[in-house]
Amino acid sequence: MFFVDTLEFEGLGNRSYLAGGPDAAVAVDPPRDIDRVIAAAARRGVRIAHVVETHLHNDYVTGGLELARVSGAHYLVPAAASVSFARTPVSDGDTVQVDEGLTLRAVATPGHTPHHTSYVLVDQGRDVAAFTGGSLLIGGVGRPDLVEPRLTVELARAQHASAHRLADTLADDVPVLPTHGFGSFCSSGPGGGSASTIGTERLVNAALTQDADTFVAELLAALEDVPAYYAHMGPANAAGPAPVDLTPPRPADADEIAARLAAGEWVVDLRGRVAFARGHVAGTLNFEGDGQLATYLAWLIPWGKPVTLLAETPEQIAAAQRELVRVGVDRPAAAATGDPRTWVREGDSLTAFPRATFAELAAARAELAAGGVGGAGADPVVLDVRRDSERAAGAVTGSVHIPLHELRGRLAEVPPGVVWVHCAGGMRAAIAASLLDAAGRTVVAVDDGFDAAARASLTGTDASRGE
Repeated sequence: MFFVDTLEFEGLGNRSYLAGGPDAAVAVDPPRDIDRVIAAAARRGVRIAHVVETHLHNDYVTGGLELARVSGAHYLVPAAASVSFARTPVSDGDTVQVDEGLTLRAVATPGHTPHHTSYVLVDQGRDVAAFTGGSLLIGGVGRPDLVEPRLTVELARAQHASAHRLADTLADDVPVLPTHGFGSFCSSGPGGGSASTIGTERLVNAALTQDADTFVAELLAALEDVPAYYAHMGPANAAGPAPVDLTPPRPADADEIAARLAAGEWVVDLRGRVAFARGHVAGTLNFEGDGQLATYLAWLIPWGKPVTLLAETPEQIAAAQRELVRVGVDRPAAAATGDPRTWVREGDSLTAFPRATFAELAAARAELAAGGVGGAGADPVVLDVRRDSERAAGAVTGSVHIPLHELRGRLAEVPPGVVWVHCAGGMRAAIAASLLDAAGRTVVAVDDGFDAAARASLTGTDASRGE
């Protein structure tokens, strides 16, 4: 009897898998913090006989090489992938035995990358699962633009062909088990659902319902910006990632926190945005530990800049470390926990900024228009930090648009005045508000769902200003 265990990594929107039989298993696209995979194997009482990669990942640092070294497993990597370490090259049609009666078959599925390979788990001669990596996702496909701009159209067409190859060779009841697609920016679109089969994808996946020309045109038109840290992930994976060090960082006192801020380093407060807004060390940045920490911190931080972490508990620091090593931010320079008032030197105090709703923004606009603070006709600066595709669906009239991932380099473009910053729900607005606050701007963080903007009569056709 076979099993398939799913390991979810919600912050990055990815999944890894452990699949096997009574005695042995294969790990598919493992994370860099391999202890989670080892623990899953221990719970099953199986040895990890094989570790496989569907492709050289662009959105996270793999743990495959280290897991194979620690476990003694064979490390299977697509043969066409250019890497600097010894591995077992895998080509289309190759099979390996995982356990008695249980095999894994490689299926070439180029598109997400030129060398992308899916793997079909076969139990007693029957296909029982398809590990599709960044090829066929739930309701979509992996994006084809992460390798080389000149290859994007070619790879998009290859995605269409690869999806059809899987659908044409696998039965309807075979589960589709992708690595990407659960919020990952490696996905070409939002997709939908947490489970699917080949039969379901035949009915709903554009790669299987549209002709190639239509599919390619719509796929390319829907591509979002690529997170900046992706540029570092592929090379790290090709070189062979080093083992991770998850031991606690060196503790920092108030003097060291102040010194690191003065040196221009990043000091990141992991607390929730409500607590941060109420009181934080001046100059610190707010990336919530329970949000998409790894994605947005790695996207915004100048690569290689030292980062110090602040949190209420050591457990929160440890969780953040685990998230960050997955994207190559390996060791915090230091960390501090406990009461935020202990993070400032004696005689100094925490700083704060207000939070608001879209209804309160509308009221502030009405007051200023009527001649309140600022004079008749004055208007708050409204900064929209959502992505282009989100803004295209609707925006606050007269707002300035600078996507969050561009804000650090475009702070000078934010008009003078009190800045009311918003996103779609509050998390990204909190990050943006902390960046502006650290730069000395007066901010109000709009912590509200964007649908409330329409209810407050803030949206309209004249949505753009200062772009």
